[in-house]
Amino acid sequence: MPGLADSSGVSFRSVNYPTRYLRHYDYQLRLDANDGTSAFAGDATFYRTAGLADASWASFRSYNNPTRYLRHSNYVLRIDPISTATDQQDATFQVGH
Repeated sequence: MPGLADSSGVSFRSVNYPTRYLRHYDYQLRLDANDGTSAFAGDATFYRTAGLADASWASFRSYNNPTRYLRHSNYVLRIDPISTATDQQDATFQVGH
């Protein structure tokens, strides 16, 4: 869906809990209820980019921490700076509809 802080970005809303969105908090992603604040909107907004490891896939850059990308690490979704090939792979996702 369009980003809460910027409609040119994206936000990830839960299907089962439609008042909840993925947002970062202390650099880890959580599924939290939207409290209507601009801080929450910024934490829950990402920009889709060409995949860092494979340009035909997707990566997601944080709206309010633009040097950090959504990635998985040790079974947790986080936003981190990306500096290695492994980081690039961890921050690249195949998106389907």
